[in-house]
Amino acid sequence: MVDINSELKKLFGFDKFKGNQEKIINSLLQGENVFVIMPTGGGKSLCYQLPALISEGTAIVISPLISLMKNQVDFVRSVSTDPSIAHFLNSTLNRHEIAQVREDLLSQKTKLLYVAPESLTKPENIELFQSIKISFYAIDEAHCISQWGYDFRPAYLNIASIRQYVPKVPILALTATATPEVVDDIQEKLHFKEKNVFSKSFERRNLTYNVYEKNDKIGALLQLCEKSKGTGIVYVGTRKETKEIAYVLQQNGFPADFYHGGLDTETRTQKQELW
Repeated sequence: MVDINSELKKLFGFDKFKGNQEKIINSLLQGENVFVIMPTGGGKSLCYQLPALISEGTAIVISPLISLMKNQVDFVRSVSTDPSIAHFLNSTLNRHEIAQVREDLLSQKTKLLYVAPESLTKPENIELFQSIKISFYAIDEAHCISQWGYDFRPAYLNIASIRQYVPKVPILALTATATPEVVDDIQEKLHFKEKNVFSKSFERRNLTYNVYEKNDKIGALLQLCEKSKGTGIVYVGTRKETKEIAYVLQQNGFPADFYHGGLDTETRTQKQELW
């Protein structure tokens, strides 16, 4: 039996687990399906990264965000001397890169593979998954499965079908927030037999939230930039606004750029690397 506490220290440098992390990981390692509700910054990623690194086979991590996949892969590679330990498989890769990912998977070098929900059930990927040993599936942003969730994504409904092709593999579903109705809906769609739910308080004492009503939003933003140190993220409602706000900030002397899902792959990658 692997001592996950010593592996935590060796791989990630942490002396102890946070909250329910240890219980979640032990349940997953025992082959159980697990549902995790944990706020952003609470340590969800470790709940699949650690068991993936110490388990036989490859963990398939389903994530909706291409930029997040790359960040996660870069982080996992930083704890190893072998870059093939983690890969992502999505639309940003060319044929040569896809071939390399497949080679590393078939050679059993890769412990974590990040895929988009749209890529998960492609025939060529199903065939690939049937050719390798899968340790477990981790579904990030699992609220996207539920029509009652705040960010429903139709492609997520196809995730459960993967069990037809690669059965008897445990699933770890994770989200930052979910109502009891959403939790039940997700577990039903994923065919969870056990009700193995771990939930953590959403209170984050290191964060402060302030809401202000402003008539001059641009002026308020510029004032905030003037008095703030470090890097900030401005969320807006449309792609057009990302360009407009970035331009205003640039004209007022603040280094700024814009990013949205409509950018081509090369531009997105370049902007992310600069970030």
